[in-house]
Amino acid sequence: QVQLAESGGGLVQAGGSLRLSCAASGSIFSLNGMGWYRQAPGKQRELVATITSAGSTNYADSVKGRFTISRDNAKKTVYLQMNSLKPEDTAVYYCNGDLVPRQTMRYTTYWGQGTQVTVSS
Repeated sequence: QVQLAESGGGLVQAGGSLRLSCAASGSIFSLNGMGWYRQAPGKQRELVATITSAGSTNYADSVKGRFTISRDNAKKTVYLQMNSLKPEDTAVYYCNGDLVPRQTMRYTTYWGQGTQVTVSS
């Protein structure tokens, strides 16, 4: 089975930092575009950051200068370094990616299970 597994969420005070990880498992031919999304209670899921296979990145305006997305293709893992956290960053953070399983050799979108990030004031 091909899966994305997230880790690194938790409770942190405003101004603190967290590093989220998203590891892909299973028989995977390639990981292509990857991204992080977040969803707060009562709100729509929003895009936080994306990274292409070549390493090009894009960020939501609300996190520019504070968050950094990166990837390690050898480890089949994508990261989200979150610095200077604010209470408004509180949300469930989801990993998303376009993967090519060896079983199908076709692009398929996968989502992680989500990890809670809570920032206290």
